[in-house]
Amino acid sequence: MSESSYENICIFHILDGLREGLSHFSPPSRAAVVYAVRPDSPPRICDPQGLLEGHEPKLRDYYLYSSRWRGTKLPTDGMRVIPQDEAGLDLSGLITLGARSPAVAYQMWFTEEHPDMCSLGPTRCWLEYAAEMLSQGFASGSVQGLDTAGFLLQHCAIHAVRDFIVDERSRLGWLDTHIRVYPFLDAIIGVSSTKEEGAWPRGRIVVVEPSQLGEVRFVCRFPQHEQPQLVNIKHVRKLLQAVEDSGRVLVSDGTSVHGIAVGPMPGAYLAAQFSGTHGFLWIREDMVCSFSNGRFHSGNLLANLVQFEEQLLETDMTMQKQNDLFKIVTKIVNRVRDRKHGCTLVVDMGRESLEMSGQHFVEPPDLQDSSQLKLACSLAKLDGALHIGRDLRLHGFGCLMDGRSVPGENRARGARFNSALRFTAEHDELVVVVVSADRPISIIKNGVELTALCHFQQICGLRRPPLLAEWLMN
Repeated sequence: MSESSYENICIFHILDGLREGLSHFSPPSRAAVVYAVRPDSPPRICDPQGLLEGHEPKLRDYYLYSSRWRGTKLPTDGMRVIPQDEAGLDLSGLITLGARSPAVAYQMWFTEEHPDMCSLGPTRCWLEYAAEMLSQGFASGSVQGLDTAGFLLQHCAIHAVRDFIVDERSRLGWLDTHIRVYPFLDAIIGVSSTKEEGAWPRGRIVVVEPSQLGEVRFVCRFPQHEQPQLVNIKHVRKLLQAVEDSGRVLVSDGTSVHGIAVGPMPGAYLAAQFSGTHGFLWIREDMVCSFSNGRFHSGNLLANLVQFEEQLLETDMTMQKQNDLFKIVTKIVNRVRDRKHGCTLVVDMGRESLEMSGQHFVEPPDLQDSSQLKLACSLAKLDGALHIGRDLRLHGFGCLMDGRSVPGENRARGARFNSALRFTAEHDELVVVVVSADRPISIIKNGVELTALCHFQQICGLRRPPLLAEWLMN
């Protein structure tokens, strides 16, 4: 096999495995890489799904008009990650990681930075795995392990989360630690997937360094020979009921549960907050990731209303009113999602409020008043839509939407979604936010779903990655 053919296969398997794995952790995700095999080689680029489109000017300045990226010398043994400040390549909306090794003189990996990410750390660890595997692949020259390398990159979520936790705690000064992170992460997934008397878990488990357990304010402690082990998922799940809806937490050393405590926790502690069907993992006050359906995810599970915010910016409302209206809609959407019921919000941008069929008020409630906003959240449970005006008032609830059939209707999406398509197709100044009971959000205007996911083409096979200079000319 020629060197270029092997290079093609190596890049293909690793890039595809990385993209597939990240798409489960942060859906949807693309990946790209710029690399040079030898210190004097021209840079090549592999970007099969157009991730780097729009960044051409910066890439041109960085790679073609400068040689800073080549560095001064290669590591003599193993791979070295290029620090972010040394790399000096900051592309908006992208997460990057660069590395050097004897087998691959330079590589820079890219993936999307989603707006709802809890932390970029686990994703950067994932990119580091890809860089390591590319270096190993070029060093070995054997095609037999490449398929396995791609498969491994598809299933790195727990490893990326664990490595980021270890790195972050080391940065905070905890180099000598006795906390075993993997058992704790396994327990999180196990407990989060276990019902007790038909109810999903709620409550908080905190892992504290064993040497600092004396600083914890225990409400009660368990004898050493009776401490529940974290691997005993069912026992821990039952015990979690003792701290539901309270300020109490279960305290563990990463292996067993020592007792129940209250108050602040010492050191760089880890915490898992269970909130029913989902939950969050923290290092002290910093969120690492979320978890649900037996998996870790990068998102913070808050409503992503970027498209709605963009529509507000196109109106003639003042910036203050735009901001207030955005906060009102965000508050209602997040409350509805937490309560696991769907709703529809009709946001009327017109100067004259549209007359909608539904229940109205003698005096429309002012949604800037917190009590009235809570009322609106409760009214969202009723069938029909909430009608919110540009005056920040609730003009109606239980409102009906109708209209003629339009292209893009989807029977799989239900009545809320399709009614919103029809209704907005006939009323230009409306934006409809549809919240499904299973958490997805659709933002619809002019009969078009603005939040429709872009399904990227599958990577079916690649020619040798082109030179970066040629790619920039196309």
